[in-house]
Amino acid sequence: QVQLVESGGGLVQAGGSLRLSCTASGSFSSIHVMAWYRQGPGMQRELVAAINSGNTTNYADSVKGRFTISRDSANDRVVLRMNSLQPEDTAVYYCNADVRGQLGYVYRYWGQGTQVTVSS
Repeated sequence: QVQLVESGGGLVQAGGSLRLSCTASGSFSSIHVMAWYRQGPGMQRELVAAINSGNTTNYADSVKGRFTISRDSANDRVVLRMNSLQPEDTAVYYCNADVRGQLGYVYRYWGQGTQVTVSS
């Protein structure tokens, strides 16, 4: 069983910054892609940023130039640095990881979510 534990959400004023962190724990062989998704009120869950095992990154157009995703593979951790936050960034942010288990199968896991609220 794999667990993803997130931290770092909170309330910030527009223009401010937050740092989200997610650490994977449990029994597994390797982690492929780690990503952050978000789901705003009344919205569908959307991809914010992703990073693969080769540190290639992918960002939603709405966050390019403001958010940075990075990965600490030694500690099975992914970090999302969010700058110039705007009220439309308000959402529950979920960590996501594609994990290869001990038997070789790849499963997708989700964290419990962390609330980010940006006030105007």
